[in-house]
Amino acid sequence: MTEIDVRSPDGQTSGSIELPADVFDAPANLSLMHQVVVAQLAAARAGTHSTKTRGEVRGGGAKPYRQKGTGRARQGSTRAPQFEGGGVVHGPKPRDYSQRTPKKMKAAALRGALSDRAREGRVHVVSSFVSGDVPSTREARDVLTAVLADVERSRRVLVVVDPADVMSWKSLRNVTSVHLLDTGQLNTYDVLVSDDVVFTEEALQAFVAAQLQKRSPRRRGNDGPDLTTSAVAGVVPSIAPAEGEGDVSVSLSKPSAADTAAKPAAAIDIENHPYGQDSHVALDDDSAPEGFPVKGQAGAKRYVVPTSALYDEASADVWFASVEAADGAGFAAAEGGDE
Repeated sequence: MTEIDVRSPDGQTSGSIELPADVFDAPANLSLMHQVVVAQLAAARAGTHSTKTRGEVRGGGAKPYRQKGTGRARQGSTRAPQFEGGGVVHGPKPRDYSQRTPKKMKAAALRGALSDRAREGRVHVVSSFVSGDVPSTREARDVLTAVLADVERSRRVLVVVDPADVMSWKSLRNVTSVHLLDTGQLNTYDVLVSDDVVFTEEALQAFVAAQLQKRSPRRRGNDGPDLTTSAVAGVVPSIAPAEGEGDVSVSLSKPSAADTAAKPAAAIDIENHPYGQDSHVALDDDSAPEGFPVKGQAGAKRYVVPTSALYDEASADVWFASVEAADGAGFAAAEGGDE
């Protein structure tokens, strides 16, 4: 963990602050930073470039000259690619250049870029840029000059401020060598393209807190399982104790014979009832099972009611207790078989 000085608006050292090693002393992966920067610049492209093919160019409907007899190569249109004013072959069309970069890769690249600047002594912290209640570009520029006096000439400075720090924002927005960002906009490209990075004290604390919170392991919230009720048969949990009263104990017990006998049988005899309790397989003597008057033909997926003229001639693979049961099984009424 590195400790650096905090500069006040009058150019003096007002204290010190520590830079966490997890954020400002991380390994710099060059290939990762390159990939993230390329993706960021690609996402900034508008992608609105467009050219016209020979079918989109205006004109060129008439054949320029006859097919034979001129001694020249045959041509069908003056809008072909080889003609001036013709269409473009394989030209650019509007497209989206954005790439999907995982959040963890972008965060690791940003930590590597900040760590590289911190190891070179190019990360600075100021308490504020303006001492009064009125924005002052001259005062803010003097603070930057005092902060950067101990380093080599800096052509481009990245200043990171808190989103609510309106005074610093208004004071530095017109300085040509300064690029202003808030803590939520800090990115790998702007860190690498800048010679120095200057944080306000509030911005640094907010940024570090957000980074450490992202890297901390997730903890289960209040949406965990309810230990006062049991979701597993035979498990009898105890009442969950209050915080600090001890651990939650869960006891296992087998269900009693009375409880088992009291439960109705939920299983369906599929062999005799292939489409549920309201269906029945055909009997060996082709007679209707008691309580199942509707004939069903499984191959054709149709049924015949007793009032139909086709009822006596129709064969049955399965019987249904009602028309509703047959409809629910996916069967349709046979043609001429309606009531």
